[in-house]
Amino acid sequence: MNIRLLGTGAADGIPGFFGNDMVSDYARHHGGKDIRGRTAALVDDVLQIDFPPDTLSQLNRFSLDARDWSAVLFTHSDDDHLAVDEIQYALFPFSELEYLPYTIYANPNVCGEIQARYPHWPMDIVVTESFHSFAHGDYQIMPVKATHIEDEDCQNLIIEKDGKRLLYATDTGIWPEQTFEFLKAYRFDLLVIECTDGFVQSTYNGHLNIEGVLQVVTRLRHDGILDTKSRVVTTHHGHHGNARHCDLERVFAEHGIEPGYDGMLIEI
Repeated sequence: MNIRLLGTGAADGIPGFFGNDMVSDYARHHGGKDIRGRTAALVDDVLQIDFPPDTLSQLNRFSLDARDWSAVLFTHSDDDHLAVDEIQYALFPFSELEYLPYTIYANPNVCGEIQARYPHWPMDIVVTESFHSFAHGDYQIMPVKATHIEDEDCQNLIIEKDGKRLLYATDTGIWPEQTFEFLKAYRFDLLVIECTDGFVQSTYNGHLNIEGVLQVVTRLRHDGILDTKSRVVTTHHGHHGNARHCDLERVFAEHGIEPGYDGMLIEI
């Protein structure tokens, strides 16, 4: 299984649209790994995780083709993960297709928003629920409960195929105990985990900063959910976190954690 990080930035990317901060200014002048689109990922070129406003530019940038998708998995309903108006471009009159060529898997909030936008359009939409698994082709997928929006079942995703396991954990703070306990039944080859707030301590508990990432990873390693062969890669970085890519490399190096970047391809 391989996972490509299409975007690794938070809600307004890096540099931020109107960001007048150190991280945005550095990214504008230095480019490279400090340029971050809104967060999304692609598994084996067929499972798209989230559909941000930057999806088209990400596919073009990395020479990928949305016609290869067999499914889009949504984590939650925030605008930087659900660009609902973009879904229409797969169908007639924008293409020759008369039926959406991929299945949508999402929580009730996301499904409701898509169905309200396209009430009579031909689409396969499957409602997902934390701690209830489902199969898609050769993949077994288990949503687990994230800490993000109080009145929504925001989901992190366990994706398994051919004995390999990925835990994709964007847009979450410290998990509830229910999630930590549930994860004890698993061992992961790869954890992709958000680090929105960088060096900053925030009063909002629905995202992680560097300290939170280390807290979560330490516990997962202690519980055997991650072992010495497990890779840990970060994503969903916000420019207000005051952390450039080089800062993240420096801080995380001693902890065996790799800062993710747009276009990063990870094979497990």
